[in-house]
Parts: sequence; C-alpha cells; structure tokens
Amino acid sequence: MEQKKITARCKGIIEADGLQFKDLDGTGELKPYEDWRLSPEERARDLVSRMTNEEKAGLMVIHDLPMGISTPPGKPTSHNGALNEQYEEVTKRGRKTMQMPTTLQLASRHVRHIIVRENASPSQFAEWVNAMQEVCEGTRLGIPCIVASNSKNESSDICYDASQEANKFTTFPGTLGLAASRDMELIDAFARIVHDEFSVSNIRKGYMYMADCATDPRWFRTFGTFGEHPDLICEIMPRLIRGIQGEHLDENGIAMTTKHFPGGGARENGFDPHYAEGKYNCYATPGSMDTYHLPGFRAAIQAGTSAIMPYYAIPSNAKSAFPQNGAEQFDEEIAFAYNEQFINGFLRGQMGFDGVVNSDTGVMGSMAWGAEMYTKTGRAARVLRAGTDMVSGEEDPAPFAEAVSKGYIDQETFDQAAVRLLTELFRLGLFENPYVEGGEAADRAVNTPESQAIAYKAHQESIVLLKNQNALLPLTPEKLAGKKIYVEMLMRTDYSEAELQAMALSGSAANPKETVQAFARVIRQDNPDLVFVEDYHDADLAVLFLKPTSGSYFEATDGYLELNIQKSTGVDVAHIQEIRNAVRHVVMHVNLNLPYLLTNVEPMADALTVGFDSFSKAAFDIIKGTARPQGRLPITLPGSDAAIAVNENGVCASPNDVPGYDKARYMKNGLTYAYRDAAGSEYLYGFGLTYPE
Repeated sequence: MEQKKITARCKGIIEADGLQFKDLDGTGELKPYEDWRLSPEERARDLVSRMTNEEKAGLMVIHDLPMGISTPPGKPTSHNGALNEQYEEVTKRGRKTMQMPTTLQLASRHVRHIIVRENASPSQFAEWVNAMQEVCEGTRLGIPCIVASNSKNESSDICYDASQEANKFTTFPGTLGLAASRDMELIDAFARIVHDEFSVSNIRKGYMYMADCATDPRWFRTFGTFGEHPDLICEIMPRLIRGIQGEHLDENGIAMTTKHFPGGGARENGFDPHYAEGKYNCYATPGSMDTYHLPGFRAAIQAGTSAIMPYYAIPSNAKSAFPQNGAEQFDEEIAFAYNEQFINGFLRGQMGFDGVVNSDTGVMGSMAWGAEMYTKTGRAARVLRAGTDMVSGEEDPAPFAEAVSKGYIDQETFDQAAVRLLTELFRLGLFENPYVEGGEAADRAVNTPESQAIAYKAHQESIVLLKNQNALLPLTPEKLAGKKIYVEMLMRTDYSEAELQAMALSGSAANPKETVQAFARVIRQDNPDLVFVEDYHDADLAVLFLKPTSGSYFEATDGYLELNIQKSTGVDVAHIQEIRNAVRHVVMHVNLNLPYLLTNVEPMADALTVGFDSFSKAAFDIIKGTARPQGRLPITLPGSDAAIAVNENGVCASPNDVPGYDKARYMKNGLTYAYRDAAGSEYLYGFGLTYPE
C-alpha cells in the first residue's frame, strides 16, 4: 500500500504496519479516524463518536473571517500577522456583529469552515490558511479547517484587458460569456486553471457554480448563471465539477458547492430573496421546475458535486401552478434550507444526493424567510431536520449544540450532519496534509502567461455579433484608410460611497470614473495605426462601448428593475443620438449582465456586438477583425416593454419561470418575446452572426 503524504506541525507521527499516520489526538495510539486506510465515511463516523456536541456544532457554521492582511493598523494579529485577532463590533453587509479573534473561533468555538472574501495573492492565502491549520492541528482532536471562496476567475466588471484587472487570479469573462462561447474545450481548460489556482492557494472549497436557469429577465443575478437553456447548463456543469473537483473527490480536488437549489431563476418579476420583496419562488407554469430549473442540479449530482446550496426563497403555493416535480402542492411555505420536502424529499430522496447541504449566507438571520417566528436555536433545529448540514453567515455554533441538548433535534440527525461534513474533509486529505508550500512559488503558478492566453481566447469567443449592416465589420485597414475614429465608453459614474461599497460586496472592484477615463486612452495606445479624434464632430466613425447598470444584490428597487438602456441605467441615449447625427457610421458594443432591452440604442447602430463582462480589447478585436465572432447568445433579449409588462395583479406578460426561448408559447394577445431588428434578426437564445470566410 502506498504511503499517504503526512505533514505535521504540532502533533506527532505514529508508525504502524510499516506505515505512518498522524497522531491527531496526541495519544500515541492509532485510532480509526487517524487511519487513512479506512474509508472517509468510516473515519468520519469514528471521529463523531469521539466528539462533544459543542465540537460537532462547530462544524455546522461557516462564515467569513478576515485575513491578517486586512487587520487595521494597531489591531491584534498572530502567526506573524497572518491571523486577524480582533475582538470588536463591526458592520458586515449592513448588520452589526462581533468580530471574533480567529484563534478563538478555531480553538474555543471549534469552527472549521471559513469563507474568504479578500482579493489577496496566492501566497497570502496560503500563509493564512496554513496558520489556521496549525491552530486546528493543535486542538484536542486535531480536526483541520477548510476555506471556501466564491469564484475568483471571472471578470466582475468592464476592464480593457488583464493589465487593468485587479483580480490576482487568471481572469476569464463572466459565466454568461463562457456560456456564449459554446467552446467545451475552453470550459475544460477554464476548470483546470481554476483547480490549479485554488489548490496552490490552499482554498479547498468552492462556492460555485450556479446551475440556476435564468428565466426572469429582471433577476439581478442572471450575470452569474450559464444562461437560460437547461441543455447548455447540463453540458457545462459536469465539466466544471469534474475539472475542478475531480472524477471523485480526493486529496487533489476542490470540493464544489453547486448553487442555488432548486434554482433561483423563478423570481417574482425580478425581486430577489436577499430582501423581503423577493422571498418567493413562483412557478406560474405547470412543470416548469422539472423542465427548466432542476436539470442543471441533476447533472451536477450525477457528476458528483460535493455540496449543494439551497436558495433563500420560499416556494409559493398561491403563485404557482401544479404539478411541479411530481408534487400537487408544496407541503410548507418556508425557505428551502428549512424545507424538508425540498431537501430530504426532492434533493436527498428523489434526486439521490448524499453530500453536504450548505445554506446560503444569512438564512438563520435577516433572511430567515418563513422561519421568522423561531429562535436561533429553533432555526438551527429546523434546518438540520430538513436535511441541511451547515449554515452560512453564522459565527456562533452554540444554537446548534443547544438544539440537541434541549431536545429540539435528535442525536442521530445531529450526528449525521457532522458525519457528512467530516466525510468531505477526509476525502480532501486534510487530516493528513492540510498545508501547502505557498510563498513565491504559489504566486508564480497563478495568472501565468499561458493561463492568460487561454482566458483571453475565452474573452474573444464570448463576444456575440448581433448586427452587421452592409457588412460594415470587420473594420479592416482597407475600410479605415483615411477615416477618423471617435471612441467612448458610456456608463454610470455618479455612484455614492454606499453604492460603491455595495458593488464591492457583489464582486466589483473597479472605479467607474477611472474605467471611463482609461478606456479612450488605452484603446488609442493599443491601436497606434488608427487615427483617433477627440471630438466626434470630426469623426467618420464612432465606436461606442455601453455598460448599462440596473439593480442591486442587497436591496429592492422602488419599482420593477429597469431593463431599458437609458440615462437611469447609466447610458445617455440623447448623447448617442447626437453622435449618430454627426458621423457616418456607428459601431456599438453593449455589456450584458442582464437581458437589457435594446430598443433605444440598436436602431442607431450600423453594427452591434455584445459581451458578458468581457474585456473591451477582445470586443475591439472582433470589431477590427483580429478575431472572428463566434459567440452565441446565452440568453434571449426581450423585444419590448410590453413583453415584460406586469399587470395590476403582479402577473408578467411573459412567464417568469420559463426561459426566453420558450416564453412566446405562453404569451397572449399576439405578443412576442424576443427582440427583432429591422433586418429581421431575432435575438433569441443561440443567435449570433459571424464574418464570411
């Protein structure tokens, strides 16, 4: 039998049968949970039998702990500054909470799951995680911790190229852009790069990716999906899981958390369960859940995803039409993490998932929809009874221990959650080798020229050509001979400080004013062979980059989220009209993080491309013909306000639970859904033009 790699900083090594094992409990005697020859499940059950309920409860919470590098000057740290040891009140996502010292959380509260939010370097991540693992190894049973992160390898905003991107990791386009590429070899390469960059950073759990089917055009989180077609989602998700996690989760893998079960796309006119106005999942079309929303999760489960994250929302009986996934009604209107019908019934029973169920952040706090009447201890009991193992956003595990000591939950159910959580850690090999090398070698292994080249290809392939009147594109040197070009980026820049902070929480690190100022300057520097002018009145051709913005993660809009491209969404259409009147030709590129209505801008464009948090340089490559367009729309673009109009009863003209390519089947009064331009092109899912060979 091949010896497993053992690394120890605080505990000894046991020799048995010519092999080495880590003496995790410090007794010098080999216990079953220390014996890597046993299965992860056997080891987990043995370890649970040795743990106190307080230690088990520590497994059942996960929250963000700031790194030592984020500690304010003068505040306490440990391990040469790697660990933050603050103890004071802080504000997180709009709520006040106590910031606990890292060592206290790990050693006294027995917390073993941590979320990282910082944009740090791989070496900084590695040093931080290694220090926490050292603290954990020194505890009574030597149980390691695991750090989870949201995805780090997609662009979160408009940048010209990788040189402007603040992200330390290799930066691909947004997930909608990956879906637009339809390039499965590229998806495989993306997964390998994500795996390798997370591994050297010692981030062993990914809160990614979204298997949600985007069906409500006003849903703010559409940008994080792989679009609206379950077939494409089902093709992409297994490739990501197997490429990042592995065919079978082991010491070389990153545990994947597929989200947000049973799909967040079925919104009520775009309102999101991050706030009360959007707390319901509404299935207005019979069979929509199993036809559109569940297939991506079934594919993820078949591919072996280690964990599933339920969404915050409540299934609504009154606002749904049945049957849905074989059910004639929903047993209980309570958030999915608390919902036994959905977790133990649909997910674990019907769909056969036996891994970790990890709630979304805040489901036991400000977003405990349907469970508001319960105490924290009652909420802890309810999620465990439903089949959820771990709650995100909770710093204190005490309510979970109290739930079992007060008899709110039976010991067997409580222990089963602990077994599932520990089984994942054993599969990852963290009990034997929780450390990585780190240092400069980790930094050199990330965001390499090779990985950047692959990512840049993805940016190019994510661009979709929607319109090319009179074959204006590509703008070859012959077409541009003697022509003067005006370029401009149009986007909202008048953000308040609070709005900028909210943007940072949702992943955007760019300063909008700086983005606009840099765009024209960089594009000119990058194309010295072209003749640019400062004033569009002097131009023959205008190339305009539009970045509309609408909505927010954490708060509802006053009315329905605006999808028209106009001044309120950051684009001055009157200014575009002035440019249109002054120049012979206008080329537009629109960034789509939502399926915006193009009615106000498309008619003014001779040529139109769209991207999905794609590098501006890649879009300009398509416009110039340096690369050929091959992207296809991952979402259908609505054609009119009437297509998404909501009546006085809150019912949308196009069903919110059905993807754009299928909405027309359910619309009345002769309404159509997809946008159609003057040439007759319909901007449906899968549409995209290219250049002649």
